[in-house]
Amino acid sequence: MGSAGLRLLLGLAALLPAEAAPCGAQRPDSSTASQLLGTWLYVAGAAQFPQHRVEMLLIDSAFLRLEPGAGGQELLISHYVAVGDQCFTNNLTYLEVTPGNASLVKHAKTHQTEGMLMNVSSENLLLVQYQMQRERTYLGQYLYARNLSISTAEREEFEQHAECLGLRAEQIVYAPSKTEVCQVKEAEGSNSPHPEPVAAVTASPAPGTPWPGNAGN
Repeated sequence: MGSAGLRLLLGLAALLPAEAAPCGAQRPDSSTASQLLGTWLYVAGAAQFPQHRVEMLLIDSAFLRLEPGAGGQELLISHYVAVGDQCFTNNLTYLEVTPGNASLVKHAKTHQTEGMLMNVSSENLLLVQYQMQRERTYLGQYLYARNLSISTAEREEFEQHAECLGLRAEQIVYAPSKTEVCQVKEAEGSNSPHPEPVAAVTASPAPGTPWPGNAGN
């Protein structure tokens, strides 16, 4: 297992403009950032890079949190991934949301772009496309949702986006969500309409541990 990681795919949850092209980048408006805040549950990933597909098979369940950053146009991303009986956390990426431009996922330290949000038809989905440069460019995407009960149409939409990237059906991995190591519970006294995550067991990744969410590493 390499340090490249069990790459979590962010997915997208913004309202589509009527003229939006299928499989195109999301073009946010002034209300997009507030729509993206809160908890997103990991549903599936698709990757050209063979190691990424193997690593995605290790994910038992996962979610991420989007919270406001200091700049107003930046949303901080916190990842929570359950692998076996451990919950790993990561906050090394942020989302840059600029009205009229593509919403970009960037590394918190290098500020290099690692991915972008993609258009989807439901505000309850979050879809992120990433690319990784090795001997060639490898593409992939990750899907998140407000809850894990996505419809057949939403699943087909995710698969259509994968096809737009040139990904095949066998390169798609759906998460089993078979454990609750990283729990999601409603926070007491919270005004948020979305549940807050509570990690039952939290750990930093050991050297060599696959890490979700850092597609460029």
